[in-house]
Amino acid sequence: MIEKTLLSELLSVAMSTGGDFAEVFAQREHTTGIQFVSGKVESILDQVISGVGIRVFLGTKTYYASTSNTTRDGLLACAAAVAGAVGEGSGHAVFDLTPEAVANRHTVKHYPGDVQTREKCDLLREACLAAVEADARISQVRGAFSDSERAILVANTEGLCREDRKIRTRIAVSAVASAPGENQSGFYGPGGGVGIEFFECVPPKSIGVRAARQAITNLTAAYCPAGTMTVAIENGFGGVIFHEACGHSLEATSVGIGASQMAGKLGQQIANPKVTAIDDGTIVGGWGSYNIDDEGQPATRNVLIENGILKNYMVDRLGARRLGLPMTGCGRRQDYTFEPTSRMTNTFIANGPDKNEDIIASMEYGLYAKEMGGGSVNPLTGEFNFAVKEGYLVRNGKICEPVRGAALIGTGGDILQDIDMVGQNLKTGQGVCGSSSGSVPTDVGQPLIRVKKITVGGR
Repeated sequence: MIEKTLLSELLSVAMSTGGDFAEVFAQREHTTGIQFVSGKVESILDQVISGVGIRVFLGTKTYYASTSNTTRDGLLACAAAVAGAVGEGSGHAVFDLTPEAVANRHTVKHYPGDVQTREKCDLLREACLAAVEADARISQVRGAFSDSERAILVANTEGLCREDRKIRTRIAVSAVASAPGENQSGFYGPGGGVGIEFFECVPPKSIGVRAARQAITNLTAAYCPAGTMTVAIENGFGGVIFHEACGHSLEATSVGIGASQMAGKLGQQIANPKVTAIDDGTIVGGWGSYNIDDEGQPATRNVLIENGILKNYMVDRLGARRLGLPMTGCGRRQDYTFEPTSRMTNTFIANGPDKNEDIIASMEYGLYAKEMGGGSVNPLTGEFNFAVKEGYLVRNGKICEPVRGAALIGTGGDILQDIDMVGQNLKTGQGVCGSSSGSVPTDVGQPLIRVKKITVGGR
């Protein structure tokens, strides 16, 4: 995307006022977005994002500028702007970059650019019409198709010069079920780090039907009772509770400045011994996977918690400087306008020793959270609040009637200790995580787990 000689010149200019490290990040990304509402395609977005960000370090201070002007003059002006922000020191060098081929572990059969927009519209229409036809009580359906082909280049003053590209594809359907004076919603939005072939394994019809089924279930459900109870949280997107309640507290972005409940706890028992948690950016075809991160580092399989012991954090370049720990290939950003920070990739609780049927059978009374929704968390305290999108009461070891309006309330430190059973049906769910470096695709996951006690908000 940028010639080697110009990259070297940009790094030299960026370092000219005394910085001790500089990095150039270039991006070109082609995305397609299709919206389907009320039985027809409402909008089609086809766009290309192209630009460059330049970052300079001085100790643990960082300076960043970006530009969409990718001419030589535009890029040199951007480098000079960063250098000017560093100060009035001096420094100048010619940096010898060594372009390095990046091994690609992700196979794509049908690249987004090779598939006609009409075909993408047809896939989305199929998913949405399946939701409409699933039940006469479905009153509204919205659907979204998205794909992206993202190419990046990273070069820095350590001589690193690497390029990579990543493909992602997704369909999401939201359905509303209605009865007199009542509306309830359902949602399902699977995706993968692959091309259109994703829908050979996940048929569009199944996406619409699942969203509709959840909406109908909630329409017929009573409100969940409130109180402290045992909760079983199902696999897939149930992993969002670890992602939010604990995952963000393990990112160097918060750990490195002491704004995390997990700061200073490496080597300590922070979870039940049945809990092993992993952030793995190397999973083939994973929604949150890549070959290299946005700092040019190879993706890794990073064991965060092993048998309840805190083993590692997710560490980007700045976090490595602050914590004195190796980078773990998790420096991510939404696009070139953002400075990268440590972010999750595909984060999950690994399979455990318990049989799934034993988990439910062990519950005299409690809540079975089949599908989790969104929520919020404070990384410093670990306090969280999550909605349960689809839930059922459990009595005498049996899953009983559906309930709605449930929320799980607690702290990350407590829930890690209170996960006392971990099943064996690991599955992941796809989402988009927002943080200081923008919104990035992330996978969350777990097998069925049991939390022996947690506050359930309801009525």
